[in-house]
Amino acid sequence: MTARLADIAAQAGVSEATVSRVLNGKPGVAAATRESVLAALDVLGYERPVKLRRRSAGLVGLITPELDNPIFPALAQVIGQALTRQGYTPVLATQTPGGSTEDELTEMLVERGVCGIIFVSGLHADTTADTRRYDRLRGLGVPHVMINGFSSKVKAPFVSPDDRAAMELAVKHLAALGHTRIGLAVGPARFVPVLRKVEGFRQSLQSTLGIGPKDSEQLVQHSLFTLEGGQAAAGVLLDQGCTAVVCASDMMALGAVRAVRRRGLDVPDDVSVVGFDDSQLIAFTDPPLTTIRQPVQSMGQAAVRALLEEVDGEPAPHTEFVFLPELVVRGSTAAVRSS
Repeated sequence: MTARLADIAAQAGVSEATVSRVLNGKPGVAAATRESVLAALDVLGYERPVKLRRRSAGLVGLITPELDNPIFPALAQVIGQALTRQGYTPVLATQTPGGSTEDELTEMLVERGVCGIIFVSGLHADTTADTRRYDRLRGLGVPHVMINGFSSKVKAPFVSPDDRAAMELAVKHLAALGHTRIGLAVGPARFVPVLRKVEGFRQSLQSTLGIGPKDSEQLVQHSLFTLEGGQAAAGVLLDQGCTAVVCASDMMALGAVRAVRRRGLDVPDDVSVVGFDDSQLIAFTDPPLTTIRQPVQSMGQAAVRALLEEVDGEPAPHTEFVFLPELVVRGSTAAVRSS
């Protein structure tokens, strides 16, 4: 191996340590230097490692955490259409409980030679996850863009809805209807979008209703991003006398509606419910759900633009593009019932 490294280093005009970093997919090597080392491999007749072989110009990976929540297929459709219009072929990879992990899907996509990857609500959004996996991906020369969940440790473009503004929209809407006891049903606290929603919710309670941090703490219930999770969280909030519940997803909101009805109460006459996402068919639930609409079209297109800029050798800013959500008022919210 020493002789091989020396030959490659001499051909590329770099140090053996640099050759080693390139061959092992380590970060910290300029793109031009990496290309020189790979070209030296080709000239000397060495076979490129699988992960460093030339990538197809047409394949782009898209990794989603699931497809049960309608927001993820909606994002996948927008991203897929945008990629197709630009001549690329999207490769959808979905995590499954007890099945493939994000790391395994990433490795599979890299081995198939994708020219870039878009991560939707991935481990980058988990504050407890090791972000060095993305450094290794960058070291392999694979551009990537993240949707939802910013991390300053990940050197990539991010695309997110404004979660704090979303909560402000929901709280102000409910306060205008006379609700003074408003609860938040939200996912696990380790996720960045959850932390932002909680922060925005508590700030809005303070500015709109004068409810301080100590009193607002009990109005936040963490659960799972599922119908059952929403039902469980809403049940606790109802026990605390809430007349309105803001949910972190439309699925959780449907669970909250179930919790209200199982107590013999009515939505919205007794309890108002607000969702988040505005996924398809939500307008046709009973009652039609008031929700915060994620700007899926704009977010998906922005993610594709940022990725393809990187693929074309024009690095996109390693920052976060934040999109304003929209309140969609339907039949699940109403004026608080006078006692």
